[in-house]
Amino acid sequence: MNEVNISQVDALFVNGIYPIEFLFYYNEGFSTRKMRRALRKLSSIFWPVFGEYGDGKIFFEKYSEEDCYDEEVISQKLDIAEFEEKGFEAYSRFRLPDLKRLFFLKVMRLKNGMILIPKMNHLAGDGYSYFYFLSALAALSQPALVPFKSSLIHLFLKPHHRRTALKDFSFEGTALKPVSQNGKFSVEFDEIPQEDVKSIIKEVAASEELRVSMNDILSAIAVKKLLERQSQSFGEEVSLTIPIDVRRQIKEYGRGFFGNGIMLHATKFKKKFIEKTLTKELAIEIRKSMPHISKETYLDYLTGLEEIISGGKMDRFRPFDPKSGCLVTNISRLPADRLNFGTGSPELIFPLTVEKNSTAILAKKENFVLRFAYNP
Repeated sequence: MNEVNISQVDALFVNGIYPIEFLFYYNEGFSTRKMRRALRKLSSIFWPVFGEYGDGKIFFEKYSEEDCYDEEVISQKLDIAEFEEKGFEAYSRFRLPDLKRLFFLKVMRLKNGMILIPKMNHLAGDGYSYFYFLSALAALSQPALVPFKSSLIHLFLKPHHRRTALKDFSFEGTALKPVSQNGKFSVEFDEIPQEDVKSIIKEVAASEELRVSMNDILSAIAVKKLLERQSQSFGEEVSLTIPIDVRRQIKEYGRGFFGNGIMLHATKFKKKFIEKTLTKELAIEIRKSMPHISKETYLDYLTGLEEIISGGKMDRFRPFDPKSGCLVTNISRLPADRLNFGTGSPELIFPLTVEKNSTAILAKKENFVLRFAYNP
């Protein structure tokens, strides 16, 4: 049996909150025989994906297809235009139920293509890990172009699972209960031309001698728009939480780290400041608030999480508090070109996970798309 202690960041998700779940639509179907074989092959390489959680550890004994895979045929077509019109109402019916293991893949065969819905418990890994695994699955599912392809994938894509490589940790805390959502969400979409974002970057660089990122600007737009929609829901201060991937800065992790290699950075702004200031000025303040990521600063972050647990302050032990702020996640650079199972990249990609006071940043041709979720 394989087993590994979860990390301090993993522990934020032990109750199953914020699963990573996307809908991928392919306008041309394909045989799933090789994909199912690839799942079995990868179960020994990416074994935490197929495992279960208990007592502070992820453990895996053996692969069972019935626990993590299902396929069905639906005698109807997918109308992409309808999806564009109805938005989340159209997508929400595809969300999968809670998981038995940490991952499940649902395949739906349609008259005009195929839908894949991979759902992964966030305890198993972050968005990077999710697409790392799916990219390997797609590569191994394609017709082999060279001999021993699976051996090459094993060699070059093999992840490491040393989740506590930076700091030993044994989780003995009590899992948080999910936040009550109090009714249905309102989900809205707003398209922002990429050229508009680039223009602001140039303007700031010329006048402030400071480089803001696209994510700084889009985060500023997101928090301002969420505040416009429900200003009365927040107090005098609003907290903005942005996940930061730390793999590049933490050599003990690196590109092969499979797990939650992130820092959830939160910064607070006065509500009146957000409402009155320009997007450019708010983006500058967001940039100034961003931490310098190093081994030392990340160790401080992990130690802070441990102190919250040891102090029994589990009401504070959460990725973010939707009652006092919002979460902005940028997934505009997801590797769509690497999700080719033999018939091309997906025609449509949509995140199915929705949480109160959150914004997902997506990409659509020459635009960014902000998906807002909030209680009206």
